[in-house]
Amino acid sequence: MTRPLRYLAAIVLLAGTLAGCGATSDHALNLTLSALATPRANSTPSPPTKKVNCRHATASLRPPAALPAPNALPAGSFMAQIRKRGYLIAGVNTGAYKFGSLNPTTGTIEGFEIDLVNEVAAAIFGNASGHVRYFALTVPQRFTAVEDGRVDIVADTITITCPRRALVDFSTVYYNATQRLLVPRGSGVKDIQALAHKRVCATASSTPIDVMKAMSAADRPVPVGMPQAIDCLVALQQGTGNIAAISTDSSILQGFQAQDPNNTEIVGPSLGSVPYGMAISKAHPDFVRFVNGVLARLEQDGTWQRLQAEWLGQFHQLEATPTPEYDG
Repeated sequence: MTRPLRYLAAIVLLAGTLAGCGATSDHALNLTLSALATPRANSTPSPPTKKVNCRHATASLRPPAALPAPNALPAGSFMAQIRKRGYLIAGVNTGAYKFGSLNPTTGTIEGFEIDLVNEVAAAIFGNASGHVRYFALTVPQRFTAVEDGRVDIVADTITITCPRRALVDFSTVYYNATQRLLVPRGSGVKDIQALAHKRVCATASSTPIDVMKAMSAADRPVPVGMPQAIDCLVALQQGTGNIAAISTDSSILQGFQAQDPNNTEIVGPSLGSVPYGMAISKAHPDFVRFVNGVLARLEQDGTWQRLQAEWLGQFHQLEATPTPEYDG
């Protein structure tokens, strides 16, 4: 087994072990993982689903003119409820290298998205230390966890789409990725058309699966859904499941290639835009506006650019600061 594969296998094993734990500790940990009995947020039922305006799918609620100080959060607001509880509950990824991934050496989750979540917590508490509990989620769990109040927010390389906006509210876009292909180096594959009727892996219930299913019958690959994108990489490297390629977000694929540069390569043009937003319950529009205010501040003061360079600069082409869109 190559070193990158051993590293990835360790992440999968450790993530699976932690995700199967019982109730989270009452200890004030900055990093707490559980896919089961994380305490529920103090939440109210989501309002009835209303028709979503898809003309501006990435538009979100306008932030306040000025963010309130942590000790002056509006009474009755969801932010005040979180502050009273003592910690923010965030659903995150554990296998998106440098975005949100489990470090097998330290046992902590780290990355660009994790630091963005920490900035949201700092805006509520004054600092993030001891005030964030991370909840490791699979892709199918992301929206139900928000809807039923198990998490306050999800930052998990989620593509903003119109159907998803009917389930949850999204923050403004905090990163723009594209859908690409990762193939074994030297395979001769240059684009998605070369993979017609071949097995191409992506995370189950993800946007890349939908994109492949929508292709013409002549060009369409056979989409194979796995619990996490990292499972696709392990299958591709080990040659199991007859997987010919992986098609998912460029941000994820660049992380995979960085960990196994001698055996994999990214090929072909973009298959579509992939704008990331943080998912929040429709019951808490005040929190959506607050998070958008945090993101706007990070982009204005240079923190967003610094975090992108720190986490992604070694293997990603640095992206321009996303331009926020507001619709209310």
